Amino acid sequence: MLKTTPSLIKDTGFRFLWISLIGVVLDQWTKQAVVNNMALYQSIEVLPFFNLTYVHNYGAAFSILYDAGGWQRYFLSALALIVSAVILWWLKQTTRQQVLLPVAFCFILGGALGNVIDRIFHGYVIDFLDFYYASYHWPAFNIADSSIFIGAALLIIDMFKNKESEDND
Repeated sequence: MLKTTPSLIKDTGFRFLWISLIGVVLDQWTKQAVVNNMALYQSIEVLPFFNLTYVHNYGAAFSILYDAGGWQRYFLSALALIVSAVILWWLKQTTRQQVLLPVAFCFILGGALGNVIDRIFHGYVIDFLDFYYASYHWPAFNIADSSIFIGAALLIIDMFKNKESEDND
Protein backbone atom coordinates (compact mmCIF):
# COMPACT_ATOMS: atom_id res chain seq x y z
CA MET A 1 0.00 0.00 0.00
CA LEU A 2 1.37 3.39 -1.03
CA LYS A 3 1.53 6.05 1.62
CA THR A 4 1.39 9.63 0.47
CA THR A 5 2.79 12.49 2.43
CA PRO A 6 0.53 15.46 3.00
CA SER A 7 1.07 18.35 0.63
CA LEU A 8 1.97 21.63 2.31
CA ILE A 9 -0.17 23.53 -0.18
CA LYS A 10 -3.10 21.17 -0.81
CA ASP A 11 -3.55 19.90 2.75
CA THR A 12 -3.08 23.06 4.84
CA GLY A 13 -4.44 26.58 4.97
CA PHE A 14 -1.71 27.58 2.50
CA ARG A 15 -4.15 26.54 -0.23
CA PHE A 16 -5.98 29.83 0.36
CA LEU A 17 -2.96 32.15 0.15
CA TRP A 18 -4.27 33.32 -3.23
CA ILE A 19 -6.83 35.35 -1.23
CA SER A 20 -3.99 37.23 0.47
CA LEU A 21 -2.24 37.81 -2.85
CA ILE A 22 -5.38 39.20 -4.48
CA GLY A 23 -5.96 41.41 -1.43
CA VAL A 24 -2.44 42.87 -1.53
CA VAL A 25 -2.52 43.43 -5.30
CA LEU A 26 -5.98 45.04 -5.24
CA ASP A 27 -5.03 47.19 -2.25
CA GLN A 28 -1.78 48.44 -3.76
CA TRP A 29 -3.36 48.98 -7.19
CA THR A 30 -6.21 51.10 -5.78
CA LYS A 31 -3.84 53.12 -3.61
CA GLN A 32 -1.59 53.80 -6.60
CA ALA A 33 -4.62 54.89 -8.64
CA VAL A 34 -5.58 57.34 -5.90
CA VAL A 35 -2.04 58.74 -5.59
CA ASN A 36 -1.71 59.13 -9.37
CA ASN A 37 -5.11 60.76 -9.89
CA MET A 38 -5.88 62.79 -6.78
CA ALA A 39 -4.23 65.51 -4.75
CA LEU A 40 -3.72 64.93 -1.03
CA TYR A 41 -6.97 65.76 0.83
CA GLN A 42 -8.92 65.94 -2.43
CA SER A 43 -12.41 64.53 -2.11
CA ILE A 44 -14.61 63.27 -4.93
CA GLU A 45 -18.28 62.60 -4.22
CA VAL A 46 -19.31 59.21 -5.56
CA LEU A 47 -22.63 58.71 -3.76
CA PRO A 48 -24.59 60.86 -1.27
CA PHE A 49 -22.95 58.87 1.56
CA PHE A 50 -19.57 57.98 0.02
CA ASN A 51 -16.55 59.97 -1.18
CA LEU A 52 -13.13 59.06 -2.42
CA THR A 53 -10.93 61.18 -0.15
CA TYR A 54 -7.15 60.88 -0.32
CA VAL A 55 -5.50 61.05 3.11
CA HIS A 56 -2.35 59.78 4.82
CA ASN A 57 -2.76 57.81 8.04
CA TYR A 58 0.38 57.88 10.18
CA GLY A 59 -1.30 55.92 12.96
CA ALA A 60 -3.14 52.66 13.35
CA ALA A 61 -6.85 51.97 12.87
CA PHE A 62 -8.97 55.11 13.21
CA SER A 63 -5.72 57.14 13.30
CA ILE A 64 -4.80 55.93 16.80
CA LEU A 65 -1.19 57.06 17.49
CA TYR A 66 -1.45 59.51 14.55
CA ASP A 67 0.72 62.12 16.27
CA ALA A 68 3.03 59.85 18.27
CA GLY A 69 6.22 61.34 16.82
CA GLY A 70 7.22 58.76 14.21
CA TRP A 71 8.09 55.70 16.28
CA GLN A 72 4.67 54.24 15.50
CA ARG A 73 5.76 53.60 11.89
CA TYR A 74 8.36 51.07 13.03
CA PHE A 75 6.24 49.64 15.84
CA LEU A 76 3.17 49.11 13.64
CA SER A 77 5.30 47.68 10.81
CA ALA A 78 7.02 45.24 13.16
CA LEU A 79 3.70 44.28 14.73
CA ALA A 80 2.14 43.61 11.29
CA LEU A 81 5.11 41.48 10.25
CA ILE A 82 4.96 39.47 13.49
CA VAL A 83 1.22 38.95 13.11
CA SER A 84 1.79 37.90 9.48
CA ALA A 85 4.39 35.34 10.57
CA VAL A 86 2.02 33.95 13.21
CA ILE A 87 -0.79 33.75 10.64
CA LEU A 88 1.49 31.81 8.27
CA TRP A 89 2.31 29.42 11.09
CA TRP A 90 -1.41 29.00 11.87
CA LEU A 91 -2.16 28.40 8.20
CA LYS A 92 0.43 25.64 8.15
CA GLN A 93 -1.25 24.01 11.16
CA THR A 94 -4.78 24.03 9.73
CA THR A 95 -6.09 20.82 8.24
CA ARG A 96 -7.73 20.11 4.90
CA GLN A 97 -11.13 19.90 6.61
CA GLN A 98 -10.89 23.46 7.92
CA VAL A 99 -12.09 26.06 5.44
CA LEU A 100 -13.51 29.15 7.12
CA LEU A 101 -10.64 29.62 9.58
CA PRO A 102 -7.81 29.63 7.01
CA VAL A 103 -9.87 31.82 4.66
CA ALA A 104 -10.30 34.32 7.51
CA PHE A 105 -6.56 34.23 8.24
CA CYS A 106 -5.77 34.85 4.56
CA PHE A 107 -8.01 37.92 4.42
CA ILE A 108 -6.28 39.30 7.54
CA LEU A 109 -2.83 38.45 6.16
CA GLY A 110 -3.52 40.24 2.86
CA GLY A 111 -4.73 43.33 4.68
CA ALA A 112 -1.82 43.39 7.11
CA LEU A 113 0.71 43.07 4.28
CA GLY A 114 -1.04 45.72 2.17
CA ASN A 115 -0.77 48.28 4.95
CA VAL A 116 2.75 47.30 6.01
CA ILE A 117 3.94 47.87 2.44
CA ASP A 118 2.67 51.46 2.74
CA ARG A 119 4.30 52.00 6.14
CA ILE A 120 7.67 50.66 4.98
CA PHE A 121 7.78 52.56 1.67
CA HIS A 122 5.90 55.76 2.56
CA GLY A 123 5.92 56.03 6.35
CA TYR A 124 2.10 56.17 6.38
CA VAL A 125 -0.90 54.26 5.07
CA ILE A 126 -2.86 55.62 2.12
CA ASP A 127 -6.58 55.79 2.90
CA PHE A 128 -9.32 56.90 0.54
CA LEU A 129 -12.69 55.25 1.27
CA ASP A 130 -14.81 57.87 3.07
CA PHE A 131 -18.31 56.88 4.18
CA TYR A 132 -20.46 59.45 5.97
CA TYR A 133 -23.90 60.42 7.16
CA ALA A 134 -24.78 64.11 7.25
CA SER A 135 -21.68 65.71 8.82
CA TYR A 136 -20.44 62.52 10.54
CA HIS A 137 -17.61 60.83 8.62
CA TRP A 138 -16.39 57.34 9.45
CA PRO A 139 -12.57 57.44 9.48
CA ALA A 140 -11.23 56.94 5.96
CA PHE A 141 -9.92 53.45 5.21
CA ASN A 142 -8.68 51.33 2.30
CA ILE A 143 -8.96 47.88 0.71
CA ALA A 144 -6.43 46.39 3.16
CA ASP A 145 -8.52 47.58 6.11
CA SER A 146 -11.61 46.09 4.46
CA SER A 147 -9.79 42.78 4.05
CA ILE A 148 -8.82 42.76 7.72
CA PHE A 149 -12.43 43.50 8.68
CA ILE A 150 -13.75 40.68 6.48
CA GLY A 151 -11.21 38.29 8.00
CA ALA A 152 -12.14 39.32 11.55
CA ALA A 153 -15.85 38.86 10.76
CA LEU A 154 -15.15 35.39 9.34
CA LEU A 155 -13.17 34.51 12.51
CA ILE A 156 -16.18 35.44 14.61
CA ILE A 157 -18.50 33.38 12.40
CA ASP A 158 -16.07 30.44 12.62
CA MET A 159 -15.97 30.79 16.40
CA PHE A 160 -19.78 30.57 16.62
CA LYS A 161 -19.93 27.69 14.12
CA ASN A 162 -17.38 25.73 16.13
CA LYS A 163 -19.19 26.54 19.38
CA GLU A 164 -22.44 25.18 17.89
CA SER A 165 -20.75 21.99 16.68
CA GLU A 166 -19.15 21.48 20.12
CA ASP A 167 -22.55 21.96 21.79
CA ASN A 168 -24.04 19.31 19.49
CA ASP A 169 -21.36 16.75 20.39
